Amino acid sequence: MIRFHDVSKIYHIGGEEVHALDHASMHISPGEFVSIIGPSGSGKSTMMNIIGCLDVADSGEYLLDGLPIEQYSERELTRVRNRKIGFIFQNFNLIQRMTAEENVELPLIYQGVRTAQRRQRVREALERVGLSKRGHHRPTELSGGQQQRVAIARALVTEPSLFLADEPTGNLDSRTGNEIMELFHELHERGNTLVLITHDEKVAQQACRRIRIFDGRVEEVDG
Repeated sequence: MIRFHDVSKIYHIGGEEVHALDHASMHISPGEFVSIIGPSGSGKSTMMNIIGCLDVADSGEYLLDGLPIEQYSERELTRVRNRKIGFIFQNFNLIQRMTAEENVELPLIYQGVRTAQRRQRVREALERVGLSKRGHHRPTELSGGQQQRVAIARALVTEPSLFLADEPTGNLDSRTGNEIMELFHELHERGNTLVLITHDEKVAQQACRRIRIFDGRVEEVDG
């Protein structure tokens, strides 16, 4: 599903070159649950942005479902992001003026899904994350863990082939973080592909495979 071959990304900061990714190569197969682990500044966010089609590499090749992303137009990249990838962020990225139901419904509106089908899929998504009774609440009326569950429902409502989670437990206490990880395991058991970006070894170890990144260089983690 995901293949990096010799991917590099360089930023120019204050007259210096920063190699966010330095000839990185890795692959992730359909149905895998993989964590990408590294400290702050290691290149994790850059890798996530490229995997999620939010950015493009300076050199090398990124294949998503066998197709080279660099050949996609911006319109095609937007379509890929909306239909193939379910994003889950550390800060939840919910729209504060909208209810949980409305936040989950939003990507379906972008896809042009009809109203009746949208509402059914929103109900099912919130039920899957255990929030069927909180759909009319706004983010400020929900705990951090509940907000992250809404974010997960928003990601899964489009039935993406890939879930891309960036530090999804970073703003949660340990108990709530464990509950969110249980949700990820359930998604994986249903056959979904999950890529989890984290700096936390304990979180990373829950994935079936770990990829470590440091100073833009990528290596597999044994054991």
